[in-house]
Amino acid sequence: MDTSYELMTLFRDGGFMMYPLILCSLLAVGVIIAKAWTLSVAHRESQKLLVDIEELGLTGHVDSALERAESTRGPVAAILHSGLLRVRESRHSSTDIQKSISVTGAIELDFLERGLPVLATVASVAPMLGFLGTVIGMILAFQAIEIAGQVDPSLVASGIKVALITTAAGLTIAIPVNVAYNFFVTRIDRLIGDMEEGSQAVLDLIYRLEGSSGYGRAAS
Repeated sequence: MDTSYELMTLFRDGGFMMYPLILCSLLAVGVIIAKAWTLSVAHRESQKLLVDIEELGLTGHVDSALERAESTRGPVAAILHSGLLRVRESRHSSTDIQKSISVTGAIELDFLERGLPVLATVASVAPMLGFLGTVIGMILAFQAIEIAGQVDPSLVASGIKVALITTAAGLTIAIPVNVAYNFFVTRIDRLIGDMEEGSQAVLDLIYRLEGSSGYGRAAS
């Protein structure tokens, strides 16, 4: 209860600049939770999926590989499903399949990167809002001195308090948001590597089919 009271007191003493700062923090928390869930689902079982698809492809079970990719969520599964679907149809050339994989990869990458601009914006705007609160607090402090016509610590204390609270609030929001942003970028880079590995797995399957069953002649 004391902690809650102290937080409300800090919020009140920080002035009206605390409202946009709180809005930034709530927005960032929402994006971080959604992004963490999305990337967790996207990364889950991706390596195992690649191994299973490769084994099924080598044994000629393209239908089973397609079903395995279709039943798995994530960008790697989407790329594998897109490529294997056209491999099974056998009327698409390897160039068409590569284009389909590239388009699917671009769509999935765009989905993975959603929300990152919001985090980057919050990480850069929150400190600026805090510094703006600092300027406003100093203006209030000097205004109090001007009105009183003398320098009295009690007169400028409230303005300085506003300056310090808003600066601290802005940095408190920006630091963890920036850490979360960099963490998500790293996870997305790993998923891009998995997506490229999935693309290569489909292409390898095409080359094997071309060599063993005349896939290329059938596709043309």
